[in-house]
Amino acid sequence: MKPPAILILCTGNSCRSHLAEAILRRALGDGFRVESAGSNPAGYVHPLAIRALEEIGIDTTGHHSKHMNGFLEDQVETVITVCGNADQACPMFPGQMNRHHWPFDDPAHATGNEEEQFAVFRRVRDEILKVFGAYAAGRLDGMNRII
Repeated sequence: MKPPAILILCTGNSCRSHLAEAILRRALGDGFRVESAGSNPAGYVHPLAIRALEEIGIDTTGHHSKHMNGFLEDQVETVITVCGNADQACPMFPGQMNRHHWPFDDPAHATGNEEEQFAVFRRVRDEILKVFGAYAAGRLDGMNRII
């Protein structure tokens, strides 16, 4: 039986939610199931999001854009929204006990040449690293107290 999911939502499920999913999955390790989805999925993972994750050693194999409705029958313990639109569109999931809203700028709206755009992806990735790293540390500390 698979563990309950920590579901990270944004509108397009192409940038922020994938950055957060990959970062949180690495920070929590085994024993947690981390997923991401969107309220209006773009149908792809942004190439600069993939590049930003690979730059810090995170493999993005298997990442693809998904709709949040695909998780309505799933056991979701925690929902974390990373944009305002997803927060407003977010349904309640069966078994959901926690909900957090931590908004980040959408790097897909970055302008300029590719390197200027990538600088925005890096900044958002690093902000997500800080927030989700702290969240993971708290979750792991809480588990260690139970054991």
